[in-house]
Amino acid sequence: MKFLDLTKVYIRSGGGGGGCVSFRREKFIEYGGPDGGDGGNGGSVWAEAVDGLNTLIDFRYQQHFFAKSGQAGMGSGRTGARGDDIVLRVPVGTEIMDEDQETVIADLTEVGQRVLLAKGGNGGWGNLHFKSSTNQAPRRANPGQPGIERTIWLRLKLIADVGLLGLPNAGKSTFLAATSNARPKIADYPFTTLYPNLGVVGVDGVEFVVADIPGLIEGASEGRGLGDLFLGHVERCAVLLHLVDGTSGDPVADYETIIGEVEAYGGVLADKPRITVLNKIDTMDSEERGFLKDELEAAVGGPVMLMSGASQENVTEVLRALRSKIDDNRLRIKQEAEEENEDDTPWQP
Repeated sequence: MKFLDLTKVYIRSGGGGGGCVSFRREKFIEYGGPDGGDGGNGGSVWAEAVDGLNTLIDFRYQQHFFAKSGQAGMGSGRTGARGDDIVLRVPVGTEIMDEDQETVIADLTEVGQRVLLAKGGNGGWGNLHFKSSTNQAPRRANPGQPGIERTIWLRLKLIADVGLLGLPNAGKSTFLAATSNARPKIADYPFTTLYPNLGVVGVDGVEFVVADIPGLIEGASEGRGLGDLFLGHVERCAVLLHLVDGTSGDPVADYETIIGEVEAYGGVLADKPRITVLNKIDTMDSEERGFLKDELEAAVGGPVMLMSGASQENVTEVLRALRSKIDDNRLRIKQEAEEENEDDTPWQP
């Protein structure tokens, strides 16, 4: 299955049916009066987050979604049929934006969430609605309201607990393959990962989801390499795992490159909790490990962990550190929700 995380969609709700001008005509009834029915309402366009989808590839082959219009009213007081709605089934984590790609219409983060994108037009009134004591034979009816036509953007941001950061060939895919059942492409050349991968990782009986994204290079915020658009997939993560290649020759410069691109991306990404790991230590002796760790800790301004995804050395310790950060984040969210509930509770004397 091909991965697609950004697409443009054209939608239009159905127009309402027109009202009917009709009069009752029956044998032996000379003045039957008006009996024109109302037009039916047009169909609306909805978006719904569903389970089992992890790509927007379906919207590559169909970009236009038009709801049905309502039928016109008929005689004998009959109302026209309502137009059918259209539901866009999107993966959980889909962000719906207006045509400017900046205004967020909705963010669907849970299964079953629905949002109305374009409301169908109301049906027009038939002449039955306009009868009165002074106007017993109205010959007017309202047309139905037109539908709403708009262009929207769908952007998928994967929902994961941990997001992997690093330069190409920093060992992100190797770490994901070593700790989960995911099988990302692994090779000894840059940009082997071309789209995000998800893996379920377990440690001490607890599972969490890790997202591997394509590597960043210097100038990614300006479009170099694969750009920095994939950083959107780690925006929802509780913690970032920054892997630094210990065999690159200058791990400190590699670290600063990634931090610079994350800060250039903006948003809340730069403020997220982050664990820095010096990877590929299986190729170093104890003296080189200590030297590079001290250098990197000076640049980070905090602790740096050592790990080898290939030999799985210290992998469990890294997973436990990630789990601790995830637990802290969940506790913080729970406390904020409880505080909001307390603020919403009405005061009782």
